[in-house]
Amino acid sequence: MQRFHRVPVAAVALAVLAMSVPATAASAARETAPALVWGECPPPALGEIVDPRQECASLNVPMDYRRPHDRQITVTVSRIRAADAALRRGILLLNPGGPGGSGLNLPSFLVRTLPADVTARYDLIGFDPRGVRHSTPITCAIPANTPLDLLLPYPAPDGSIARNVEFARSVAASCAEQTGALLPYITTANTARDMDRIRAALGEQKLSYLGYSYGSYLGAVYTSLFTHRSDRIVLDSAVNPNRIWYDTWRLFGLGTTLRLPDFTAWAAKRNDTYGLGATPQEVNDYYFRTAAELDRNPIPLPDLLLNGNVLREVTRSLLYDDRMFPTLAQFWQAVGTPGAATALPGLQVPVDNSIAVLYSVACNDIAWSTDVQMYARNTQLSRRVWPVLAGMPANLWPCAFWHHRPIEPPVTIDADGPRNVLVLQNLRDPATPWIGGVGMRTALGSRAALVTVDAGGHGIYGIRSGPCVDAIATEFLVTGALPERDRFCDGPSPEEVSPAATAPMRVPSWPLGR
Repeated sequence: MQRFHRVPVAAVALAVLAMSVPATAASAARETAPALVWGECPPPALGEIVDPRQECASLNVPMDYRRPHDRQITVTVSRIRAADAALRRGILLLNPGGPGGSGLNLPSFLVRTLPADVTARYDLIGFDPRGVRHSTPITCAIPANTPLDLLLPYPAPDGSIARNVEFARSVAASCAEQTGALLPYITTANTARDMDRIRAALGEQKLSYLGYSYGSYLGAVYTSLFTHRSDRIVLDSAVNPNRIWYDTWRLFGLGTTLRLPDFTAWAAKRNDTYGLGATPQEVNDYYFRTAAELDRNPIPLPDLLLNGNVLREVTRSLLYDDRMFPTLAQFWQAVGTPGAATALPGLQVPVDNSIAVLYSVACNDIAWSTDVQMYARNTQLSRRVWPVLAGMPANLWPCAFWHHRPIEPPVTIDADGPRNVLVLQNLRDPATPWIGGVGMRTALGSRAALVTVDAGGHGIYGIRSGPCVDAIATEFLVTGALPERDRFCDGPSPEEVSPAATAPMRVPSWPLGR
């Protein structure tokens, strides 16, 4: 099985949730796991930096927790030990989002960005979730030359979804054929059970958790399944657990629309540099004008067809982080200048494995409608209400033609449990809009506190935050103290960004990942 397809492209692409679980499955995950044997980590992907303190191990877990002694699969785990053994509290399990995001090297990233008070007290634990990369990987055999605007379902320029229907039907069949018996078990609930096996293998009575984006749902599922194994839970850039998954994707239109003015205002102040427009409205018009021109006259490049949908997806992706604004401005500048698009930088974009897991989790967690006409109507409505993404958020996925029904209902997320969950949410998050964080806070009720940050972008703690939210999250992880009431914090401004401070370009290949 091919673990990780990569395809070079000329542009950033694809930035890329109630009933209780059967008791037999939950109890199986509580079984004592063998101790982990630590050693060297697998070679990192291009652009990843592995801290020399990070070590890795493999853990066997049941493919099907209802039959824990049958087929086993592998989950690969990483660790960076707490910096101060005298202060050590326990483990902080990490997830970067996705679904489909690799978290194996997340400890190496966060050990540099989390406050020292946190890294002193916790072993940072990363892992590749089941199906992902260095854990038993899956594939849907999606061709490497698949158009980028099919992987996320952008409709044709006239709004037709015919090609999306054809692609979704084909991918659903290929996923079933390529992944076989494992496919129905790539779920959020099973990943949460794997997390509890990791906890047991580490000899810990409880785990603390920091999960971003999709990882917020994974953390909510874990703390609902294993309430008394949950210590301090941070859900960053959260989704509404009662609106998985189609209704979560549909919020991309709202989120991107609310976020785009941060960039247009920033670019307008730098018109002398980028020439996109002297006012936010002029920059906004430049975007829609350029997208429409690329719809009419796509530009063939060696690695992709640069059309309006590629511009839309690159824009959606780079709006995740203020530090990518210079890159986004340069990209808009290039695609709007005749002939300049041939000079766009080449990047490496992971395609099949992460996308295969994304589809599998989304399609296995909950049953999707099979009504193609409903998706067509919703796409047309989205095109009118949220034109920035031209209807993509409301379009259909391979889930509409999935070959398996979910093996269990979604896990119920409610207020049953201790008050030990902190939800962090930017006001203008393009991927997980603020209303999703409110939905998570509402579902958890008295268990949680919500901190709203007056900022844009996707990802807060240890990614790009500010002193107010940093202080609240750090105090919670260090002392366990949650705010008595929901809080509102100022956040970083895009005006703090300069080309010299631009972060290295990362190319997520899942919609809810870092």
